[in-house]
Amino acid sequence: MSAEFPRSASSLSALAQLDERSREIFRQIVESYLATGEPVGSRNLSKILPMTLSPASIRNVMQDLEEAGLIFAPHTSAGRLPTETGLRFFVDALMQFGDLAEDERRSIDAQVAASADARPLETVLADASQLLSGLSRGAGVVLSTKSNARLKHVEFVRIEPERALVVLVSEDGQVENRLVPIPMGLPPSALVEATNFLNARIRGRTLVEARDELQNALASAKAELDGLTQKLVEAGLASWSGGDPGARQLIVRGQANLLGDLRAMEDLERIRLLFDDLESKRDLVDLLGQAETAEGVRIFIGSENKMFSLSGSSMIVAPYRDGQSRIVGVLGVIGPTRLNYARIVPMVDYTAKIMSRLIK
Repeated sequence: MSAEFPRSASSLSALAQLDERSREIFRQIVESYLATGEPVGSRNLSKILPMTLSPASIRNVMQDLEEAGLIFAPHTSAGRLPTETGLRFFVDALMQFGDLAEDERRSIDAQVAASADARPLETVLADASQLLSGLSRGAGVVLSTKSNARLKHVEFVRIEPERALVVLVSEDGQVENRLVPIPMGLPPSALVEATNFLNARIRGRTLVEARDELQNALASAKAELDGLTQKLVEAGLASWSGGDPGARQLIVRGQANLLGDLRAMEDLERIRLLFDDLESKRDLVDLLGQAETAEGVRIFIGSENKMFSLSGSSMIVAPYRDGQSRIVGVLGVIGPTRLNYARIVPMVDYTAKIMSRLIK
């Protein structure tokens, strides 16, 4: 099972313009960077290339690749590193995405799929994020739409004279609590009536479905409910949605992994900037949201997205679906641009497919 990853027409066209020698030298530069993070020079390339070329011939090709914007020299007289454009070209046109290793497949099955029915979905999502972090040595991220869970029970509990707690329980075991204002002197019977009214209409529905149903029911139930009870029901509805029917749940695990491969002070600064990016959850949610319309895996490299323009990071993500094949979330890995794309792409793809099987 190979990961689904679209090849861009522009990259394939550029690939056709490179001769075999240029293609192989470029491949070795990128693969050396992905493995070590270090520039590679013409002398070392001459030793590892599968063809016999002198360092001088290699330097001529490297000059052409540099003029094409695919590689650059970080320092005078240094070896070469791929540019972000070069990385994108490599990922789109040259990289081979194979099957996931059997031991990694078993690890994902064991840690995510095993006994998932007995755990709340939020716990399963957090486990998936932690798993991806551990396997990739990057940060695992999961974005889910909180309104997808099927509802089981709701209850109003007075905790102060003018405040009540709304407890919302989902079929998958998730419990959400919200505080809502209530009128002074509201009788206990109004809390019971509101609870019964809601429970008769929400069971088995998603939050979005329940909201639509209840808004219609409230419009025709004025004779059934007194004014105070109706206001209580409306307050409960507003508190669950947070005023936003597309409310998101973002889980990030394993940020500390990003500190494990620092090579210089500039790396430390890059990671600091990435941590700032991760703290800015709105930007991350927006970026992950772009992957919700994708079929299969998407890869964001460095400044292709403004969120990573300073930290020079990459993100590999894939959507997962519910039992009706609707996209209900995105999961993946964030790390430096020299992520092991060939390994992580099928890992993210397989984990997304496992999550899709678990969500009914």
